[in-house]
Amino acid sequence: MAPPSWTHQKISGKLYQVIANHIESKNGECEVLAAPFAVFLNDDNKNYLEPDISVICDISKLDEKGCHGAPDWIIEIVSPGNRPMDYIKKMLKYATAGVREYWIVDSMKKRITVYYFEKELMGEYSFGEAVPVGIFDGFLITVPNGIGGEEL
Repeated sequence: MAPPSWTHQKISGKLYQVIANHIESKNGECEVLAAPFAVFLNDDNKNYLEPDISVICDISKLDEKGCHGAPDWIIEIVSPGNRPMDYIKKMLKYATAGVREYWIVDSMKKRITVYYFEKELMGEYSFGEAVPVGIFDGFLITVPNGIGGEEL
């Protein structure tokens, strides 16, 4: 696989920073982890995914190998070669595994697709719009249109 692009890394880093700052400001017990980090959705301890960002609120799921079970929130940042994987295959895996919320951030389309699995809702947001975080009441994140020069 090709390494992630600069835009991919910029988005990932900023989202991680905003989420980590929010959790810390609320004295939250959730952990936010960025790729590479293994998420074992099956019981086999062999097959895993590496979401770009994972938020785990049940710390007992974590050990030195990764997360065993569904994270509460997963964010995938689309790369040109993995579009079907993020939009279809991973979405189905995460939904059936018990992930509460799944974001697909698409820098080419400047769109965030959000699956609020617990509420059986889906939302589409453009870069520049405030996106509500379903697992944290009152927390909104805006991915700016000009991600290269603007702050989240």
